[in-house]
Amino acid sequence: MRLLITAILLCSLPFLGFAQVKTTSKKSVTQLVQAPNSVLWEISGNGLEKPSYLFGTMHILCAQDALLSDSLQFSIDRASQVYFEVDMDNMAELMGLFKYIKMKDNKTLSDLITPAEYDRVKKYFAENRSILPLSMMERFKPYFIASILSESKMPCETKNGMEEVIMQEVKKQQKEINGLESIAFQASIFDSIPYEQQAQELLRTIDSAGVEDSMTQKMLDVYRSQNLAEIEKLTLQEEGGVAAYLDLFLYGRNAKWIPLIETAMKKGSTLFAVGAAHLPGGKGVIQLLQNAGYRLRPMKHSVNQRMM
Repeated sequence: MRLLITAILLCSLPFLGFAQVKTTSKKSVTQLVQAPNSVLWEISGNGLEKPSYLFGTMHILCAQDALLSDSLQFSIDRASQVYFEVDMDNMAELMGLFKYIKMKDNKTLSDLITPAEYDRVKKYFAENRSILPLSMMERFKPYFIASILSESKMPCETKNGMEEVIMQEVKKQQKEINGLESIAFQASIFDSIPYEQQAQELLRTIDSAGVEDSMTQKMLDVYRSQNLAEIEKLTLQEEGGVAAYLDLFLYGRNAKWIPLIETAMKKGSTLFAVGAAHLPGGKGVIQLLQNAGYRLRPMKHSVNQRMM
């Protein structure tokens, strides 16, 4: 598979949690090899009156995997507010998605590829009728279409996202929900990559459909393992055309989040739930917070098992 960006499937889930890209740098991959296996971390120190929490999500999971562990429940209970990548409780914000996922200048997919290539796309959609009709997605940015195809390959019929599970619990407790960035900003990232290049990635996704199944399973297995080094390796191994946009997809966003995270933590205990690919590495959120003087402690995140 050449591209695996877990994306919104006509619903309110942030879409850059597992952007798989390739880089020639090995430095950041090795920095967290010895880190404990956990996607849930406590943030303390540096003058914080109460600890806050950082949780790495996978935006689309099989429903049996999208469950709260005791330690994640503990973090929600202790937090006075929750931050996702976007404000998932703001319906007006989320509905704006349908405006932003379309290409600019009335471009359509058929404008970006040859007639023969377009026939391959139409054939794929005709043979996979569980996917949304191609006619509904003609003007979607091709990376969105590729992400929808990737989501459809999940090895389960019932799917859910960790953000949705967390949000349900947070709303039950009537706590404040915020976002680190806007839907408009997230969608704008895809405008920074030429649509023609995105269309070629979509074609490669379609042509490697058999391999895609195993890659989706591998992504799920790595997330279940909570091995941050392996999550980062998977993120960096991808051979797709987004290699030149690593800073755009991950590192630049991580850096922009740190001041917002610090401000939120000073106001009160906060749970931050962002895509797991944002956590590891020298430019990951964990390292950036450590660089800023905070202590980060891994917490056991095991569904149906008590914290230790």
